[in-house]
Amino acid sequence: MREISLQWMKSGKWRWLKSLKEKSLRIFLKVSISEMMRFGKAARDICNTNVFEHGGKIYAITENHSPYEIDPSTLNTLNKWSVNGAWDRPFTSHPKKVPSTGELVMMGCHIFKPYFLLGVISADGKQMLHKVDLKFKSSANIIHDVGVTKNYNIILDYPQKFGIERPILGKRFIEFDQNAKSRIGVMPRFGDEESILWFNVKNHCTYHLINCFEDEDKVIVRGCKLLDTIITTPDDKIERSEWYRRAYIQHDESSQDYDPSKDGVLISRPYEWRLNLKTHGVEEGYLIENGVAMDFPVINNRFTGIKNKYSYTQVADSIASSTIGMFKYKMFAKLYFDEHDKENNGNIKVEYHVMEDNHFCSGIEFVKKQDAIDEDDGWVVCYVHDENKNQSKVHIIDAKNFSKEPVAKLKLPQRVPYGYHGIYLYK
Repeated sequence: MREISLQWMKSGKWRWLKSLKEKSLRIFLKVSISEMMRFGKAARDICNTNVFEHGGKIYAITENHSPYEIDPSTLNTLNKWSVNGAWDRPFTSHPKKVPSTGELVMMGCHIFKPYFLLGVISADGKQMLHKVDLKFKSSANIIHDVGVTKNYNIILDYPQKFGIERPILGKRFIEFDQNAKSRIGVMPRFGDEESILWFNVKNHCTYHLINCFEDEDKVIVRGCKLLDTIITTPDDKIERSEWYRRAYIQHDESSQDYDPSKDGVLISRPYEWRLNLKTHGVEEGYLIENGVAMDFPVINNRFTGIKNKYSYTQVADSIASSTIGMFKYKMFAKLYFDEHDKENNGNIKVEYHVMEDNHFCSGIEFVKKQDAIDEDDGWVVCYVHDENKNQSKVHIIDAKNFSKEPVAKLKLPQRVPYGYHGIYLYK
């Protein structure tokens, strides 16, 4: 079979994102009007966040609008996907396939009512099987991911505020409220807002779930937990380089100048929530040591929604990230959920794949072998850019021999910019 490797990279979104970060109403209106004149809407459709497959078709997505089908041979844009007219709202960048049935669970947040809709799409992608308004009270929160288990949909609700009225009030269009509350909802697959069991959890701004699954009377939710939004800049009164230094680097919590609202808030680490469906209790905590930032988790997709042993992530270079004010990833990590760290039994085992200096990666994906027996029978595939030589390659790493040299490095004819998520499909 011929393999197809795709990744949707960051594109001309800078002006719009800049306006989201600023408090200036003038800048926000200037960019919005410019986009309206050029594209007929205040924010154009730019599918640069994720690529996913469903019903034998491939879609590119950014969550402020519906996905677009793309031709895998040419990467040409085909049609906007509305599920035969059943969905005309924003669509999460991370829909999830249900274990065993192949149905697709997705959701969308909007600044107008209904603020949060959840949908279940048939396995062939032709029918909307379920569409429900979760009756959120306001458009306050924008959520990036959704989870599934065998029987439930997992709903994240955290205070990443957004709305068109915010710039008018002198606030950023998108901003995380560190003083508000977060919760996680467990919803039967075809339930409604009244069927959701909500769990109050410690405040967070988690963009990416690792996996969710059921364990007797509990639902286990794992993700890479952040304490602030990545779509942010410091207040005008704060020197930006100092703010970045504090946000991206772990600081000594016992030091006199330690500030939990600033220090390490952009250090993303694997985290676990254990939600007890009978007692409504919550056990939660980090899975790895302080000071190691990682995100963009991937797993063997055969284990989506069921208990899994491994995940693979990109590990941030905190110094490089703090210097430029955006994440740069310098190596990979393999997480062993069923094994403990020998030095700290409270943490899980982590194995690292280290790259050369000034090599940074993006678009990590796990590709299972077609004759796989074990969960980690496969490869980790990722784009890697050598900043010394301005050369991009695809690295292919044996997941069972994770810390060793890649089994292959494929030189690319041009640079691949740092981006978000990737996908690999057997055709």
